[in-house]
Amino acid sequence: MIFMLSLFFGTTNKSGRKKKKVTKAERLKQLQEEEERRQKEEEEARVKYEKEEMERLELERIEKEKWNQLESKDLERRNEELEELSLLERCFPEAEKLKQDTRLLSQWKHYIQCDGSPDPSIAPEINTFISLWKEETNETFEEVIAKSKLVLNLIEKLKLILLETPPYYLEDKNIIQYQGSVLEMQELLHLKFNIATEILLRQASTLADLDSGNMEKVIQDENVTLYVWANLKKNPRYKSVRFSETQTGFEIPRILATSDIALRLLHTHYDHVTPLRPISTSFQGHTTRIPQFVKDEVKSVEAAISKELPEESKQLENESNSVHEEEETKCEEQGDIEVQTILKEGLQKYIYPPETTEDVETENAFPPIEVTLEVQENVIFFEDPMVARWDAEGKHWQTDGISNVSYKSEERLITFSLETFGPITLIQDTHVNMPFQSWELRPLGVNKVLLTVTTVFTEVQIQIKEDLCMLASIKLSDKKHSSTLEGKWMTPISFIFALKETGLNIFPSGHSHFYVIINYKDPLVELKAYRQLALLSSAFAFGWSKWNAVCTSKKVIVKLSEHLTEEPIQNPNWTLLMFSGNRAQRLKINENSETFSEALKEETEFHSTLYHMVKDFASKEAMEKIRSSNCQFIDSVCYMLLSTRLLSYS
Repeated sequence: MIFMLSLFFGTTNKSGRKKKKVTKAERLKQLQEEEERRQKEEEEARVKYEKEEMERLELERIEKEKWNQLESKDLERRNEELEELSLLERCFPEAEKLKQDTRLLSQWKHYIQCDGSPDPSIAPEINTFISLWKEETNETFEEVIAKSKLVLNLIEKLKLILLETPPYYLEDKNIIQYQGSVLEMQELLHLKFNIATEILLRQASTLADLDSGNMEKVIQDENVTLYVWANLKKNPRYKSVRFSETQTGFEIPRILATSDIALRLLHTHYDHVTPLRPISTSFQGHTTRIPQFVKDEVKSVEAAISKELPEESKQLENESNSVHEEEETKCEEQGDIEVQTILKEGLQKYIYPPETTEDVETENAFPPIEVTLEVQENVIFFEDPMVARWDAEGKHWQTDGISNVSYKSEERLITFSLETFGPITLIQDTHVNMPFQSWELRPLGVNKVLLTVTTVFTEVQIQIKEDLCMLASIKLSDKKHSSTLEGKWMTPISFIFALKETGLNIFPSGHSHFYVIINYKDPLVELKAYRQLALLSSAFAFGWSKWNAVCTSKKVIVKLSEHLTEEPIQNPNWTLLMFSGNRAQRLKINENSETFSEALKEETEFHSTLYHMVKDFASKEAMEKIRSSNCQFIDSVCYMLLSTRLLSYS
């Protein structure tokens, strides 16, 4: 077998013809042409780069020159602008003077009114009032409740004096005097309630229920509700106590159901337990007095307890008072004369569980008492409330000794087990509504604005006019929530504490940044911003900007829109402002921009103040509104902005 091998050189194209062989000279020529083309492209790129760089440098030079011109222009007019701002900010000391005049006028009106009530700020008057009331005896609970309205009013006046009066107007001796008077009236009021309860219990047999044979009584007004149950029959089957027409009551153990005891639940819509400790706090020149309820902010639950006592600071005091059987029998048999017998002995406080349990056979003879309470509609809880009891020795609220807490939000009923009797309160996290999600400040007309603060749980609208504030509306889960505070005009400080007492706290304290992640801003920059926003608030709407969290702590960013109508403007034309305390400018970016930039808006300048910046584009009508704004109105807006700290807590 033969195999034939053949070798062919060269290639053929698709048409079958051989491809022409490239010579060395041709190859060199191709390489040379490619090199020349590369060099030409590089040269063109170099020339283009140099041209672009020159254009960029020229543009930078022009921008820098323009910036220098703007800075030079700003520097030239800085003193003039700051002097004009200083004149405008005279409204703040003027407002403070008007507050002082109002305080003096109030004292004068009280003096000429001669209604018999004391002036609590005058030591001899309040001391005489307290001494005379101490001498009064045998007052019924209804009489004490009637007197308590005046006493609580006097306490409130003294607290407001401590809170609203600048430190330089109050001497230390005055502060000590006012605090002492508050404490003495609180203690005396509670003592009067105890004595009145004792007098009421002397009538236990005449007030006995026909079915159970035990005494049950409910006395109520807007500040106090008294629930009293006396175990007259000592029937072990009656262990469930429910006060008529209410859900409030107790489940008591057998040992109490067979004992000579009376149970009292004193529900006060004010705090008569926690000591008030006024302290001075200064926010970079803006000084006010605020109450401090404990030593300091402690951790976890104690922090929430110490900072705020929601449910209108209501104290639900469960006390078990013993009525000795022989004394009770005398009362039944001998009528009014043996009333006198009980007076000699008095009601004895029943310690539960007792300190000595030698006669008790089992360890479980003194189980916790189950308590059911109704939570008022006016109080707002954004989470299930916690129950806390007062520690008399440590002088603070704590949650031990309380178990099996169950809250029915729809029925507004809370049930829990209590190991021992004493004052209790309902609490929630002080900072549950912080940080805020957004905010807006909008004019409503002459010297009137609407402040809207939106949190995770609620939207709060506050109206501010002249030297007063009012709760306009509250929304919970997009539904309007009614409150007794709506429609009531109050001074800013009174308003803030009234809002806190209903469980709605949107006012950070000096320690809140330990518990809330905040967008920290330099305090001086923040203060200047609030003062100048207040100056402009009668003609401009301001709002939250997402870029405020991106810029440095030395700068704040808000959105602004001219607003001259009382009605809200649909889709307002917002402009972004950046302010550093010494310089205000409009930004080129808007709220929908993808990235942050501090670039100046085209055809705009920067100024030393927000007021002079808006003058560049504001209407004549807007500027006239600003210049004619009431000084008390500006001061109130500034105070509310300072109290909410919107620029740091949003």
